[in-house]
Amino acid sequence: LYFPWERRDTMLVSQEKFVEDMKKSYSLMAKFGIKKEDATFFIPPYEHYNATVSAWAKQIGLQVINYTPGTASNGDYTTPDMKSYYASERLYNNLLKADETSPNGHLLMLHFGTSDARTDKFYKYLPKIIETLRSRGYQFVPLKELLGAE
Repeated sequence: LYFPWERRDTMLVSQEKFVEDMKKSYSLMAKFGIKKEDATFFIPPYEHYNATVSAWAKQIGLQVINYTPGTASNGDYTTPDMKSYYASERLYNNLLKADETSPNGHLLMLHFGTSDARTDKFYKYLPKIIETLRSRGYQFVPLKELLGAE
């Protein structure tokens, strides 16, 4: 978390710490063959950012993005013991319902590294999601193409 939930103007990290965190992330991704120029989009922790975080990201060549609110797909990290738990079937149905009111599509967030306590992994719905949305006429394109960044 780069700044408190209730104080968007109070940073919890310095710009130097932010840059250091990004360098660590790119170092880890490099182990999997991912170069910085291949990963220029950035979703801040907890999807929580402000103008400062956006400016810092831009200075090091990153574009801050976020998922489209309303689908609740980002709730796939929740576990049954949480008050805000979202079962995968519920997430899937929310996505289809959101599709009915937003015909231009969505940026979805799915977490592939969820807790072992969540045995109901939403990412296992990905083939079903893709098949259903393709049958509705959607196309899946690279993020760079979608955002006109190529």
